Amino acid sequence: MKSRVPSISPPTEGAGEWNTPVTKKDTGDKGKTREEAAKEAVNAVDGYGIESLSSFFMDYGYKIGGRLEFPKNKVQLVWLSPPDIHVPGDGHGLGNGPLSRLVIAELLVDELSPESQEIIRKYLKPEGGKQAILSSTLGSLIWEKPTSADFNQLVKESEYAAWALIHGYTLNHLAVAVRLLKHRLSDINYVQEYFQDIGFKLNKVGGDILNESEDGLLLQVTLASEKVAIEFADGVTEPITASSYIEFVQRLVLPQFKDVQIDEIKEFHRREGLEQANANRIMQSALSQHKNETN
Repeated sequence: MKSRVPSISPPTEGAGEWNTPVTKKDTGDKGKTREEAAKEAVNAVDGYGIESLSSFFMDYGYKIGGRLEFPKNKVQLVWLSPPDIHVPGDGHGLGNGPLSRLVIAELLVDELSPESQEIIRKYLKPEGGKQAILSSTLGSLIWEKPTSADFNQLVKESEYAAWALIHGYTLNHLAVAVRLLKHRLSDINYVQEYFQDIGFKLNKVGGDILNESEDGLLLQVTLASEKVAIEFADGVTEPITASSYIEFVQRLVLPQFKDVQIDEIKEFHRREGLEQANANRIMQSALSQHKNETN
């Protein structure tokens, strides 16, 4: 059995992502601007997994669109597609666009070393996952603030686990759909050029700033998170990676809809879903950035 610590990504492209704490893994076969943004036993960390967040959104019509696994990082995620709703031409009442996709990830705690498991479990309260949505909204931790010693011990094995322990259910990243931006910013190549020209640091994913899916229809650029000073429970203050970062995403029109008029293109005409390779490279980039900053 595996315990899970989730993380979420709510979409603005309609996509975003959250990191959450720990829970037992089910054994059955069962994750604005917008784009993106069966437990066998009960233990102290039950209820902190993906379901602690996904159930809330699924009650409002969201559906699981797919799942991805990252064995190297001991992380898995689901992405949720928004409910089908009528969006008025002017977007009135909906922030001028469709609802966001959501991504929720979790750490497979039972695959970590006994030492890391002990650190994580001692902070989590029984049934604390029930407070996940409120915690995410308020930006507050459900558990006690960790010590610098516990945080740095986790970093040695899992930067993801350390990030989740100090930031809790905070939004991990927000993805902006460039197609909803105005003028030249609706082209992701210009977005990259614009932020580079004004001095922003961009993440290099696999050596490239512009991350492209295998089919060439999903393009992504991410801004690097800055470091912020965090005071730990033992009074030690250290600069660590900020809780969230921003990603820009462009979903191109599928080949079978290439003849659709521009003003008639809808969400279903565009490339949907996540890309395993893209997601893995972006995760590695974000984690390596944190690792470099803590060494």
